[in-house]
Amino acid sequence: MAAERLVVVGGDAAGMSAASQARRMKGPGELEIVAFERGHFTSFSACGIPYWVGGDVAERDELIARTPEEHRERAIDLRTRTEVMEIDVAGQRVLARDLSDGTESWTGFDKLVLATGARPTRPALPGIDAPGVHGVQTLDDGQALLDTLAGTEGRRAVVVGAGYIGVEMAEALLKRGYEVTVVHRGEQPMATLDPDMGRLVHEAMDGMGITTVGGAAVSKVLTGEDGRVRAVATEDAEYPADVVVLGIGVLPETSLAHAAGLPLGPHGGLLTDQSMRVRGHDNIWAGGDCVEVLDLVSGTTRHIALGTHANKHGQIIGANVGGGYATFPGVVGTAVSKVCDLEIARTGLREKDARRAGLQFVTATIESTNTAGYYPGAALMTVKMLAERRTGRLLGTQIVGREGSGKRVDIAAVALTAGMTVERMTTLDLGYAPPFSPVWDPVLVAARKATSAVRAAGI
Repeated sequence: MAAERLVVVGGDAAGMSAASQARRMKGPGELEIVAFERGHFTSFSACGIPYWVGGDVAERDELIARTPEEHRERAIDLRTRTEVMEIDVAGQRVLARDLSDGTESWTGFDKLVLATGARPTRPALPGIDAPGVHGVQTLDDGQALLDTLAGTEGRRAVVVGAGYIGVEMAEALLKRGYEVTVVHRGEQPMATLDPDMGRLVHEAMDGMGITTVGGAAVSKVLTGEDGRVRAVATEDAEYPADVVVLGIGVLPETSLAHAAGLPLGPHGGLLTDQSMRVRGHDNIWAGGDCVEVLDLVSGTTRHIALGTHANKHGQIIGANVGGGYATFPGVVGTAVSKVCDLEIARTGLREKDARRAGLQFVTATIESTNTAGYYPGAALMTVKMLAERRTGRLLGTQIVGREGSGKRVDIAAVALTAGMTVERMTTLDLGYAPPFSPVWDPVLVAARKATSAVRAAGI
């Protein structure tokens, strides 16, 4: 009996995790695995690129978890620099183009995994493709940026966008000795936070010497006589730049899936069931940045581009393709980042998310310290908590503070996943010692205040 063939489209976190897990479950005699990747690299950490650019990570290869050669040694037919151009769902085949010579060929499949990732938002603005304007989605992007930095005499950088990538790249450029300006549309940086918490990030960035310009939409990129970028323009001002980094966000890369008639959600991502099988298709799975997932707090689907989810999706897909059974129940929207020594974290819903979901809620915001107040080096941290008005169910938590603040969001993430109330959270048995926490952990202090707000709202 001939082996089944699994075709994987996309060679990063979700795709190669799926291929590797499927190979662990079934040998080459039972399952042939062919994987297509249009880039040079596989299984790399895109999240680590800002830290490579900033010099915290010395070498590019430190960001690569497994090379193409290592995958091939595990009996995975991995074809790099090969782009899938079309999916024939009815015929169970994909059309792939070798980017080195342009030749095209069809490859049949019994089972298909789509892990096409996300594409960076790149607005169609005048000058956006000028030399010196960079995105930071792939390792090739990171190397191109480093090459520009090495060959540029000027020391002025403009970052467009103030989300996770934007603030992380602002830090990286600051470490490189650049004068950094961050231009963004939002009221405050980090639109994943409520504006009152984003204001704390804004103030901290200003204190670090990073200029932040909010409520500003870039209208064009200006170039010099040599054709290179010289400034970024909004309706009201121009900001000189020797290098520009785009950190505007990403969208699901689902053009292939859309053309093949596969189901997409309201955010443009593929829709799957809990086994990561594409809805309505028994032999097609999808995972990573190209899918939408269930938000366990609001009950709606959302698109979250994070390597943590992508790797989990891949493991689950590989288990199911390999004859086992695994599910991905959903997410609560946890993320953590930093700019210099400021840690920024969130999980669950923001105020506008809760309103959009039709939830009535109360909020509580507290200031505390990351260690016992008397312990040397104690620094401020701010915690904001949202709770459902009548039930007291935790809806979301945001944290901004210094060292030791960000990962505290994991407490709230577990509470959200468990459906805990803020009152129940106040009795959690958390670790305590003066070097790590006040006797009442700041997350529990916020839960206590939120509990009081729930009770007051019920009167």
